[in-house]
Amino acid sequence: MSYLLIGNISALICDECIEPLAHSTLRIYLPVSPCNADDLKAGKFSHLRAVSDQDHSSKEERLLASAELDERGNFSLAWEEVHLFTEAVEVEIEMARVPGQRNPAGTVKRYHLSTCVPAWKRSKDKYVAAFAYVVPSEKWSQVRAQFGAGVITGSVRHHETYNPLPGVRVEAYNAVNDRIVGWGNTNDHGRYKLFFGINGTQAFPDVYFKIYSHDQLIWSEDKHMAFQPERQEIAPCSRMNLFVKPASEVEKTSRPISGWFNDLIHTTKTKKLYKDLYVVG
Repeated sequence: MSYLLIGNISALICDECIEPLAHSTLRIYLPVSPCNADDLKAGKFSHLRAVSDQDHSSKEERLLASAELDERGNFSLAWEEVHLFTEAVEVEIEMARVPGQRNPAGTVKRYHLSTCVPAWKRSKDKYVAAFAYVVPSEKWSQVRAQFGAGVITGSVRHHETYNPLPGVRVEAYNAVNDRIVGWGNTNDHGRYKLFFGINGTQAFPDVYFKIYSHDQLIWSEDKHMAFQPERQEIAPCSRMNLFVKPASEVEKTSRPISGWFNDLIHTTKTKKLYKDLYVVG
């Protein structure tokens, strides 16, 4: 009998956005010793735990199988029957970089995901089970910080109607030097995602935003917004919802005033001309 384990590994950026751990490597190990039921129950949904190089090397001989996750975070692992289907397995993930990382890849990092007994189902000549894991946003934020790679997600909506603004470009700027941090386009639902990076021990930036439509600036935020508490040294996983009053509407609002003022000048000039021509003192 052989084993087939399929599933998906993803991470939460925020409650409204998830990203797959694409191109990471998933490894399945036999545990070093038998696990009791309470430990398995507690470990099944445990948070990520860093695995040192020494710990990683010490369990290479217990490796059952490994595979790379695809673009959607999906995986498929198979191995021959070398343990009972009632025994636990250790699940570990290895990452050289995180999604959207722009700075060069650094040291490979490994994390323990779980020690569990998959829910195996017998299918002809093999056992099949599924395993899915979603990294909590607070843990994923810590992982991204270790890679020096951040992500901002959110929505862009009209400030009065709250209708989404699709197909616009969202740009984030660093308030310290006014340099662009990163950019992303909104989808049909007005949602965007932009990636940015930091170097070494550099702090994550204080940000403000600009929005473009077909390379035309339609909305620009006051730079001082970057000094609001939620904008200072933003978290590696951040959500920023933007409520926009497009520049075209500002122009429309100003036109009646401008038009009224021009009419007043024109009327005044006309009356003066009428008086000069027809009124005799």
